[in-house]
Amino acid sequence: MDILHLVDRLEELFNESRSIPFTHNVIVDEDRMLDIIDQMRISIPEEIKKAQQLLAQRDRILAQAQEEANRTLSLAREKSDTLVDRDSIVSAAQARSEQIIAQGKIEAENTRHEADEYVLDTLTNLEMEMERILSQVRNGIRSLQNEKQQIDQPKT
Repeated sequence: MDILHLVDRLEELFNESRSIPFTHNVIVDEDRMLDIIDQMRISIPEEIKKAQQLLAQRDRILAQAQEEANRTLSLAREKSDTLVDRDSIVSAAQARSEQIIAQGKIEAENTRHEADEYVLDTLTNLEMEMERILSQVRNGIRSLQNEKQQIDQPKT
């Protein structure tokens, strides 16, 4: 039986009791009062057991919730660390790739400059060689023309 119901019955018994004039005392039906008290003695341990079971269940649920919260927090930290590590790796890789690209551009520009210088030097040398050969060809032509004129001139 519910302890609150028994308390209500006890209060009802008190309210139904007759008061003794000029005092704060009342006359109570002894049998009914003892019956309610006995029922309370039986009911209170049962109520206490239920309360203790509820407290134990609450403590178990709180412990499970705390364990779950700790596990979730641990997983979140691990994931955060992984993301931070991955982010730093990505940042480092990106910085390295930018460095490699910049170095490649510098090397390509240097190679292009060296190639331009090589081509310019080669073409200049070729031009000088061609001018020397052209000069030799012209001299040869003039020499042949002079010889031919000398042969073609009537000997007088």
